[in-house]
Amino acid sequence: MTPDARDARDARRAALERELGEPITLDGLTARWKLLQRKHGHRHSTDDVLTAWYALEQAPGVMHALDLGTGIGGVGLLVLSGLAETAELTCIEAQDISFRLLTENIAVNELAARVHPLHGDLRDLRLAERFALITGSPPYFPESAGIVPADSQKAHARFELRGDLTDYARTAERHLAPDGTYVFCFPWQQHARALATGGDQLGIASFRAVIPRAGAEPLFAVYACRRGTHRPVEEPPFVVRDAAGTHTEMYRAMRRRFGWE
Repeated sequence: MTPDARDARDARRAALERELGEPITLDGLTARWKLLQRKHGHRHSTDDVLTAWYALEQAPGVMHALDLGTGIGGVGLLVLSGLAETAELTCIEAQDISFRLLTENIAVNELAARVHPLHGDLRDLRLAERFALITGSPPYFPESAGIVPADSQKAHARFELRGDLTDYARTAERHLAPDGTYVFCFPWQQHARALATGGDQLGIASFRAVIPRAGAEPLFAVYACRRGTHRPVEEPPFVVRDAAGTHTEMYRAMRRRFGWE
C-alpha cells in the first residue's frame, strides 16, 4: 500500500470517529482489505472467518453471493475476497450503526462496483435473483437466554431480536439457486437446534465443529445446507490450536486463503 492510500484510510477512520463520537479501529480483514469497526461495539470474530472459509470450501467459483444479516461486512467481504475479481456480493443489514460501518468498509476497500448493500430486515427480502452461495451468521440466543446488552449493535448481533435461525433459513431458501449452498455458523451447545433448522426444502448436507484447542470441546460449528433431504455428513473438526497452544496447519492454511503469510 502506498503512503497516500494509507493516509486516505486513516483519514476515513478519523472522520468516522468524529461522526459517531466514539473510537473506531482500522483492522486487517484480509492481507489486502481492512475493516473499520467500533472499538467498544460488536467486533469481527473467528466465527466470521470460519464461516467465510467454509462457504468458499463448499461453493468455490461462484460469481454472485448473498450475505444475510451482514453486520459490518465481516463474512460477506471475506467471501468476496476469495472469489474472482469480477465476482459480486449482495448483502443486507438492518442495524443503522452496522450498516453505516458496512458502507464505510465498502468504500475504504474501493469495492463499490462489486458490493451491493441493502438496508433492511432480511425477513422482508424478496429479490428476483437466485444465488449459488448464501451466507449468514444468525444471532445465537433467544431473548430469554440472558441479559440483553444495552448497546443496540451488540444486542442484535447476539440475541434474536430481529429474526432467528429459522428466519435466516427461510430467507436463504427463497433466494437460493436450485443447486446452491447456504452456509451458517451456530454454537455447538445448540447443535441439535441447528440440525433441526431449515425451510420447507433446505436440509443440512454437512457440518464441521470448530475446536479452539486440541482436547477442548467445540465452540461452534459451520453448516452447509442444500435443497433436499440429507443425512448430514460430519466432517473432521477444525482445530485452531494444538495442545501446546500453537496454531495448527489447518488454521494457517485457512489464513493463507485470505492472503496472510
